[in-house]
Amino acid sequence: MLDRYKRYIHYLRISVTDRCNLRCTYCMPEEGIQLMSHQDILTFDEITDVVKVAVSLGVDKFRITGGEPLVRKDIVTLIARISAVEGVKDLSMTTNGIFLEELAQPLKDAGLHRVNISLDTLDPVKFQKITRGGDLNRVLCGIEAAQIAGLDPVKINCVVLKSSMEEDAMAVKEFGRKNNLQVRFIHQMNLETGEFSIVEGGNGGNCHQCNRLRLTANGMVMPCLFDEQQFSVRAMGAEKALLAALDCKPLNGCLNGKGSFYNIGG
Repeated sequence: MLDRYKRYIHYLRISVTDRCNLRCTYCMPEEGIQLMSHQDILTFDEITDVVKVAVSLGVDKFRITGGEPLVRKDIVTLIARISAVEGVKDLSMTTNGIFLEELAQPLKDAGLHRVNISLDTLDPVKFQKITRGGDLNRVLCGIEAAQIAGLDPVKINCVVLKSSMEEDAMAVKEFGRKNNLQVRFIHQMNLETGEFSIVEGGNGGNCHQCNRLRLTANGMVMPCLFDEQQFSVRAMGAEKALLAALDCKPLNGCLNGKGSFYNIGG
């Protein structure tokens, strides 16, 4: 698919839940969030149908996100269903890694190609503080399990406050070098003010090369993370919703005062 700026749009990020087992300070407010009702969240049948329609329109790359996608019940089954759709060439997932030690091999067997794992520090105390209770060792075990399972390449998403030269970021970079991991540095973003930067080690945030649309857990297709427009696959049908988002995809991200990272799949 080509948008009105002649960009080739062939990538759909699919949020399968707004739930998460961590409460990262840059993602969720301390007071908690108002969760979607279960009936509002797309079923596996609905998600698979959207994938089929997206493929028919020229989308061949899909990333499963959340929230935390591994807290979605029977997530391995969903991966198997998506991977079985003819035309899906690239199927990946972004995860915090907490449950990867147990699920990496089943996910690989189901058809998942690769994973991005969040890791902002190698200091267990700082990690617990940033995630409000997370266990760093479980993430490290998850990274190892992903490599053993062959979810290659295993990429690390490291959020930085100002610079990739920060102490924790440098430690993560060295950890990646020693363990054959691709490290990407993501500057903290602000949806409401439109603050974002190009991802170091990736192409996220490069608006002129953007190739993606987003599907929220409750079935809204968004043309951009930093844009408030959204189109319901339930109300409009998947094809019309996808094409409407494509048609109004902005040249550059601006701001989003309605959504949050935990329910868009930042």
